[in-house]
Amino acid sequence: MKTIKIGESLASAVSLGCMRMSGLDEKSVDAIMDTALANGINYFDHADIYGKGASEVLFGGYLSRHMGIRDKIFIQTKCAIHDGQYDFSKEHIIRSVEGSLSRLGVDYVDFLLLHRPDTLMEPDEVAEAFDALASSGKVRNFGVSNHNPMQIELLKTAVKQPITVNQLQFSVTEAGMVTSGMNA
Repeated sequence: MKTIKIGESLASAVSLGCMRMSGLDEKSVDAIMDTALANGINYFDHADIYGKGASEVLFGGYLSRHMGIRDKIFIQTKCAIHDGQYDFSKEHIIRSVEGSLSRLGVDYVDFLLLHRPDTLMEPDEVAEAFDALASSGKVRNFGVSNHNPMQIELLKTAVKQPITVNQLQFSVTEAGMVTSGMNA
């Protein structure tokens, strides 16, 4: 499996999205995870809202049954959506990360992404949250999801940490950014 460097870590070029993991039982989660790892996939994508947190709980269960694997995998999670709205407040970002860490049963995530743009965001508030999470060691790298270039530039006016990734919604079944030519 080809790898990519993200921050100081190496992650597989293919990521396993864990959004639908919440509907599985422990045996199925084990089979999926074992297959992914056997095929060189070590990059796992989560969000605090996937299955209302249940996807992270099931993934965390796998990690607890496979002690010593944490240093071999790359965990990404996303935050900033709750109750049908976007929330980039310092309090919500920090609370979301702490909840994800607890559900995953880990001390840190390799990557935190802001999950979809919040048009009312205050860049300084995001910067305060990122500073707190970076200095505490709870988040190693930061990025965004589905942001346009201007939204990223606005964040960069306040955030000290590099915004190293903009994860775009793209898959075999979701190829609008290629087929429409409208998303750049």
